[in-house]
Formats: sequence, C-alpha cells, structure tokens
Amino acid sequence: MSTAYKTVRDITGPLLMVEGVEGVTYDELCEVELVNGDRRLGKVLEAREGLAVIQLFESTQGASTAGTKVRFLGRTFEIGVSEDMLGRMFNGSGHPIDGGPAVIPEKKLDINGAPINPFSREFPEDFIQTGISTIDVLNTLVRGQKLPIFSGAGLPHSQLAAQIARQARVLTSEEVETEGEAEYDPSKEKGKFAVVFGAMGVTFEEAQYFKQEFEKTGALSRAVLFINTADNPVVERIATPRLALTAAEYLAYEKGYHVTVILTDMTNYCEALREVSAARKEVPGRRGYPGYLYTDLATIYERAGRIRGKEGSITQIPILTMPEDDVTHPIPDLTGYITEGQIRLDRGLHQKGIFPPVIPMGSLSRLKGKAQGEGVTRGDHSSMDAQLTAAYARGVEVRELAVILGESSLNDTDKAYLKFADRFEKEFIRQSEGDNRSIFESLSIGWDLLKELPKGELKRVKPEQIEKYMTSAPSNA
Repeated sequence: MSTAYKTVRDITGPLLMVEGVEGVTYDELCEVELVNGDRRLGKVLEAREGLAVIQLFESTQGASTAGTKVRFLGRTFEIGVSEDMLGRMFNGSGHPIDGGPAVIPEKKLDINGAPINPFSREFPEDFIQTGISTIDVLNTLVRGQKLPIFSGAGLPHSQLAAQIARQARVLTSEEVETEGEAEYDPSKEKGKFAVVFGAMGVTFEEAQYFKQEFEKTGALSRAVLFINTADNPVVERIATPRLALTAAEYLAYEKGYHVTVILTDMTNYCEALREVSAARKEVPGRRGYPGYLYTDLATIYERAGRIRGKEGSITQIPILTMPEDDVTHPIPDLTGYITEGQIRLDRGLHQKGIFPPVIPMGSLSRLKGKAQGEGVTRGDHSSMDAQLTAAYARGVEVRELAVILGESSLNDTDKAYLKFADRFEKEFIRQSEGDNRSIFESLSIGWDLLKELPKGELKRVKPEQIEKYMTSAPSNA
C-alpha cells in the first residue's frame, strides 16, 4: 500500500499543493480522499523535492488543507484500448457515456504517447476524398497530413466537422482508373478506415448533435467519440485530445486502420491550459497563454503521420475558433507554424447563406501536390486547382471594383470574371450538409464554370485538357 500524505498546504482553483512528498514523478496519477470520504482522481503537474502540485479531474469543492489525504499511484494516466472501442462514446476521462459496458482492453497505453522518429516517417501522398469541392479540388487533404480548420464564433465548423467525419474515404483504384464511372465498392478500399472524434468544451446540444449525426448516417460503427462538455473539469479538457490520439495510434499502428482524427475545439483546449497556468501562477506569455503553448500544441499535432513499415496512418484535422476572427491570435498563429496548411472559413460567405463557407484565398494545403494528378485523382486536377483559384481571386477583385466604379465601367472580360465569381460561390462552394460529391463531379462543375471565361484567359490549364474536359462538362447555368 502506498503512503497517504496528509500534508496539503494550499488549494488554488483545481490545484492542490502537497508538501513532504518523496519519489513523486511528473504526470503521475494520484487519489485524493476528502474528509467526507469522497475519492477523486488527480495527476501531478509539477514535482520537485518535497513538493507536488496536483490537478484534480473533478472539482476541488469540499477539499480542505486539514484532513485531506493524497495517495500517489505510481503510474501515469492510461487508457485501455481495443477494437471494441469502435462504435462507442467516451468522456474526457476515457469512461463510456453511451450506456454500454466498459471496454475490455487488449492493452493499456499512456495517453501522452511517444514522439515519432522523423527518420521512420513516410511522406503523406494518398488522396482523401471528403466530398467537399473546396477541400478536395483546391485544398486537397492527404493521408497522414495535419490540416487544421480555422473558424470563428458562430460559423458552422461543427457541421463541417461532422460532414468530413461521415464522408471521408480513399478512392479505390477502379474509381481512379474509370474517372469515377465505377461504382464505389467498400471492400476494394485501400485498408480499413476509421474516425476518432474528440470534442473539447462543447455544449450539451453540440455533443448531442455529433452523436445523432454519427448514428443516423451509420458512421458510428467505424468511429470512436470522446466528448468533453463545457461543464466537465478542466483537466479532462486537456486529456481529451490525448485520449483520442492514443486510441487512434492503437488502431492505426497496431491494427492497420487509416484513421482520421478530428479535434474540436482547440481554442477551448488552449483556454484550459491558460486557466491551469494562471492557477499555478506561471509567468504569462502572449495574451495570457503559457509560454510553452507552442510546445504543448506540437505534442498533439505531431502525433499524426505515416510510419515506415506500418500499414495504418493518422490524418489529423484540428478545428479552432479564432477569437475576434483574428488569424494573428496566438492559437491560430502557432497552429499554422506546426501544421501543413489550413482550411479557412469566411464570415462573408456565411452571411450570404453559403455552406460550407470555405474561402479559397487564405486556405492552403501544403502537401496537396502529392495527391493531385494522374493515378491519384485525375490528370487535370492540379491545373484546375490553379485556374479556379486564380479566376475566383480575379472575380473578387472585379466585384470590389464594380462597387466603387459601377458595373457599367467594366469591360467584357471583367464582366465574365464577375459572373464566374458569382456562379463559383453558388455552384462550386455551396453544398448541402448531405451533399457528398466525388472529386470527378467537383472537377466537372469547375470545367462548366470556366466556360464563362474567354479561352484566352485559361492560361493555367493545358489546351488538350480544355478540349477533353470542357466540351464534355455538363452545363449547370
């Protein structure tokens, strides 16, 4: 039996300071017994000679410096993992909250994981189809990539996250060879596919929405959900993404699954870090966030990728809401340094009633070149990406010019770009939440939109591609 310490010196917010401890290690779990007999779990945030700082997984309400016992358990926070986790929903402590029985684990893993040796990483290159045109064509998601979504308060990032979780998959070789004419056959997919969904600090309504979306579409059978609501303890919010990634690593690297991990909302996670940092009286960094925010985020984001010799992979899509839509805020700023691009949601498109409001300008997938082209999607994919983005950017410029000078001042080419931009938003960007377009459908819509422009303006697509695809593209005008 381990020693029970009765030397609690101070209680500050979710933290307990315990004096006179020996042999305590960082991140070690402990059990706190209150005067009334209640037992609560906590972990060591700081350990130095004779002193340990403990954060409880529950409220410190009822705890007192006199009579409270602390017993250190000699192990870190672990989660029991098994393939039986698929189809289940857990809280931020890893306990089932779907009414089902506890999962019988095949093994227990430390939720902090281990860094991936850069030498053993394989370069991400397989195309993941999300069914969303602005992502698939313009900001292609690659298997093994970490591609965040930058959103803002009130924007529909939850709906977009649920749609990606439901629809994300890899094309079969038959679909690529026949350019989408072959019927999708799940049995011919390259490996097994799974989704791990981690929600931090969400409302009860959002938690119910995610659960219902997975259930009604049948996607729950291939998904693992970790839900931390706003009324749950702060320490659970910090543990939730690590629980999700530990489950994903097990499924990917030990069971051969290709896992897409969606984490929402990373802003709530960072706010939890700031709260704990303030309780520890640490010297604050930018906007009050801890100085180690970059390092802490990296320990989460860098747990995505492909490992040489391992069949599975982890693709990560963290979602964050930018306070005041400020992309220079520390959270999106540091996230952009660590990850490989970003999907940017635009408030202007949202106010026009366009879903999903993904803006091509400001969005970027740095690895998309490896997942575009012959043998992966289609030969015209990369050219269409460049042409559509350039044409829309020019159309937006013309629209702003028309507001100042009037549409009558525009020449015929400018008017063509203006019409293109309007149709691009209404037909290419706009989709319903249940609209699951193949990459070939999205490219076909793009070619139809380019008919609005004079052929002399199509400088980023090859003449043979214009001849092959533009004439066959169905007209949606």
